[in-house]
Amino acid sequence: MKRYNIRIAGVGGQGVVTSAHILGNAMSAAGKYATLVPFFGSEKRMAPVEAYVRVSDQPIYEVGEVVYPNVIMIYHPQVITHGKSYTMPFYSGLKEEGTVIINTDIDIIPEEDWKILNELNTKVYMFPATKLALDIAGTELATNMAMIGLFFGITRLVGFDHIEQAVRERFLGNTFVASGGTTALDSAIEKKFKKKMELLEKNMQVIREAFRIAEERGWVEEEAYTV
Repeated sequence: MKRYNIRIAGVGGQGVVTSAHILGNAMSAAGKYATLVPFFGSEKRMAPVEAYVRVSDQPIYEVGEVVYPNVIMIYHPQVITHGKSYTMPFYSGLKEEGTVIINTDIDIIPEEDWKILNELNTKVYMFPATKLALDIAGTELATNMAMIGLFFGITRLVGFDHIEQAVRERFLGNTFVASGGTTALDSAIEKKFKKKMELLEKNMQVIREAFRIAEERGWVEEEAYTV
């Protein structure tokens, strides 16, 4: 398995850091390795948020900012259209033959940026993650589930059981220490779905659908294994 150095950029309230934890914990559940570093200021909702995740089947000794990612995940279109990001332009440092996953249902990349991405032979996947979250879970707060679902749907690094274990630990377990803001966000979600188990199932439905979309559109990477 190749090494994935992932930079996730979104805005406060989208669960960027939460999804980075789930992504890393799913790798751990599968017996693989991951490191995570969140980065955000004192601002919260709609302020820039980034998270850096490294995943591999070999031990990882690096931590800190991912300056040269081979995967970039954009959770909110304003990261590109309004420059709401700590790292600009959004593709800064992207390695050749890298991957960009963007939560959008329309092409929002300027022509001059497309030129650079094409020169890097970048695979760009535009995917309406927020719409999928609203359609299935009834809340845009599940956008992060759609994004990590598509990432794993493309790479197939782990199976559904590993992802579900990570999601379960995040929302039902006692090992995750959340920030005050994240705890408040969780509380709002729980009130909406009434029961934590229902929340878990809704999140997994979003992830499964993202998997299906990746396969339907022929986005599964050739080296991915079958789950």
